[in-house]
This record gives sequence, structure tokens and C-alpha cells, in this order.
Amino acid sequence: MTLLPECARVIIRPFIPSDMRRVTTIIGRALALTEEEVLSQLEIVLGEFRDRHFDIEGLLLANFERVRHHLFTQRPLSPERTLLIGALFSGEYALESAAIFNPSIVVHPDQGGAPAGGLRFIMSLRATGEGHISSIEFRAGTITQEGEISLDPASRFVTEPTVIPDPSYERAPFLQKLHEMGIDDNHANAVVASLGDSFNRSDLNRSIGTVRHETPDSHELRRTLECMQWLADSNYQVCFPEQLAISERIIFPVSPNETNGIEDARFVRFADSDGSVTYYATYTAFNGREILPQLIRTDDFLHFHILTLNGDAVQNKGMALFPRRIGGRYAMLSRQDDENLFVMYSDSPHFWSDPQLVLRPSAMWECVKLGNCGSPLETDAGWLVITHGVGPMRKYCIGAVLLDLEDPTKVIGRLREPILSPVGAEREGYVPNVVYSCGSLIHGGELILPFAVSDRSSAIASLSLDDLLAALREGME
Repeated sequence: MTLLPECARVIIRPFIPSDMRRVTTIIGRALALTEEEVLSQLEIVLGEFRDRHFDIEGLLLANFERVRHHLFTQRPLSPERTLLIGALFSGEYALESAAIFNPSIVVHPDQGGAPAGGLRFIMSLRATGEGHISSIEFRAGTITQEGEISLDPASRFVTEPTVIPDPSYERAPFLQKLHEMGIDDNHANAVVASLGDSFNRSDLNRSIGTVRHETPDSHELRRTLECMQWLADSNYQVCFPEQLAISERIIFPVSPNETNGIEDARFVRFADSDGSVTYYATYTAFNGREILPQLIRTDDFLHFHILTLNGDAVQNKGMALFPRRIGGRYAMLSRQDDENLFVMYSDSPHFWSDPQLVLRPSAMWECVKLGNCGSPLETDAGWLVITHGVGPMRKYCIGAVLLDLEDPTKVIGRLREPILSPVGAEREGYVPNVVYSCGSLIHGGELILPFAVSDRSSAIASLSLDDLLAALREGME
């Protein structure tokens, strides 16, 4: 089973020139049209694009609102002229025109319709289009009792979520992140002094406005307030309409630190000690210059909280949360040094420090560096960690290690050879010679392993869990 990039899956994005003089010039041309010409041109646009989008009128109107303040006329505009101006500042973006890759897979929160002895799953994928901007797409599918894997048909339509306009924040992690950013001066203290243990964006904006009004202007003040606004922008919430199919939901970059992409989401179904279940994902936010590990939290894949991670160990790529607490604490795989595998513990999923080295590169196929391919999988034999290794000629292979259930800093099994290596046509793609995964699951004695092929497409493999565990034990003898 292979998933190939599909250029026809498009969303409407703003297409607004950076030169504001050009914006007013374009608006002027639209205002110069007669009403008959407006109707004629809008009919052409809608006739060509209406069937490619849900609610195209709403999307065009939203982009009109982005340039409304540039209007230089007081006369009322007809609804048709408003939509036509919105179309002039809109463009289609093909989400996966370049690639659909780096998948992870979790048990679906709704098992309605699952076959007897089988299960429903959700797979996340990194979709990349023009400008190498990455977003998160989803697919749903089924695994039967016999191990047959099928994906639900993917919809032609894709929809961005609604960004919640007044999200809430928790005071403790907000202050911790400010401290890590070096923003713990009197101006920051003045802003947070009037805020409670939890607060929303409106509360924060009011407090910032008060401090700005009451404090003499300075570079330090402007820097502090800008950083606080940036942090608030980086913690946001989005939601999808319930009627949208899983494949119709797309999480596209929203905050300033992810303008160039949301990369490599590693989803995990986290079961807490009180029986509650939460889906988390770590991902890499990229703004074109710097990377920032972040966290996604959802219960239903409709409502998503996007959160910054805190602590001096929040570095580099490849953080992956364990699916339950260990010894009463959260646990996370990481790779702070871009070479070795670490484990760290925390009392909160938002704060991470004190990584402990677990594994170094050993075999030639992982000699350059190694990392995880998603969250650990619990087995009776230990924590199964699917790994990736980079060897000569930047060739990526997929391997595995086994960690002790009670103390995952102890390695009790390790493969001598990779599970998967790029061969034949798998070697060709946007980044050649790569197989890679961001998460797998176990069902019916089989490891279900979705993987990316050379940063272009994705496939799903399965293999016997017993055979894999036996090979892991042999690798340590």
C-alpha cells in the first residue's frame, strides 16, 4: 500500500502583495468595474473554483477582510464586488504537491464500525507543497483480525480549522517559558501581576496595553512586550467542524515560529493512571531559520491545543512521549545532541530537563547518528523503540531497540541489522536513500509500521512481533 502526493488536494490561502501600493492599485481596478462586469467576472471565478472547495464564498470573504482597511471609498460594496476583491487576494495552495511522508499511526478514539477482532486507526502525515511548507494531514483506516490493512478513501476536499480567537493559557508554563527566553524583567512581572493562574488572550492583551500606557517607552519594554505576544501566538487552539471526515482536516502553520512548516508529528495515545486518554504529538516548528520543538494535545482529533515545550532539554528534533507514566512520571525519548538517543522524565508533559544517555550509534548503518521513529510501544518483553539510523552517503534505515519496562534507560535488546533499508525505487525521491517513520502500533501480534519513502511518498509494512523480539534479544548476545 503506497500513498502518493496528490496535487488536487488544495486549500485557499491569502495571496497579498507585500507592497501596499500594489494592494491599493488592485483594489482600484476592482472598484472601477461596473456592477455588470463584477457579476460576469465573479461568475467565471466561482464557476472555475467552486467545486474545488467547501464554502468558497466564506474563504473569499475572509481574504477580503484582510485588505478591507486599504479601501479608499466610503460607498457600500455589493456582496459580489466584495467576493471578487477577495478572489483577487486569494490563491490555491496544493498541500502535498511535493510530498506526503513521515507518517505516524495511533488507535482511533472512535472504534465504532471496527471489525470483530480488528481496530480503526488514524494516521498522520507530513504534507509538503510549494515553498517546502509542511502541514499535518490525516487518514483513517482499518486493520482486520487477520492483519489486512485498508485506508478509507481520501476526500477531494481539504479544510483548515478555525483558530480560536481568545485561547486560554496557564500561568506557570507561560512564566517558565518567558524565563527560558530571558524575559523575566520588571516589565514582564508588571504584565503578569494582574493575571490569574489561568487567563485568556484578552486578559493578556489588556494587561500588556496597561503596562505600555503606564511605562515610559524604551527598547527593553518593546522587546519584552513583543516576546510576550510571540509566546502567546505560539500557544493557540484550533477546531474542526464535526461533520468533516478525518481526511478533510489539515493543520496548516499558524504561529510565527512555524511559518515554514509543521514537521514530523509523532502522535501517541497516552493513557494516564486515572484511566483518561489523551492524544499527544511532538512536532518541529520551523520558521525558515530556527527549529522549535512543540506539543499538540487533542482528545478527539477535532479540537487541538498547540503548546510550546519548556525546559533546557527542549532542543533539536525527535522528541517522542512514552504512552504512559513510568514510576508515576512522564517519560520522553529525545536527541539533544543530534547523534545519540536519550530518555528524560518529568512531572509534567510541558517541562523537560536532565536527559539521560541511553544509546549511541554502533553499527555502520547508524554510524553518523540515530534517533527514534516515534513513541515507544509497550510489550511484555519491554519497550519496543523503532529507530532510524544514518550511515554512509546519508542513507537512512529503520531499526529497533528494546528498553526495560521499569527503567527504560536500560537497553535489553538491539538489532544488528535494520528492519528496512531503502532499495530499488525506494531510493528515489525529494531526499534520496531514506526510509523513515514517526510512529507505529502493535495489533494481533504484528507490528504495523507506516514509513516514508525518500521524503516523497508513504507506505505501510507489517511484521511479526515475536520474530522481531527474538531478533532483538539475539542482537544483545
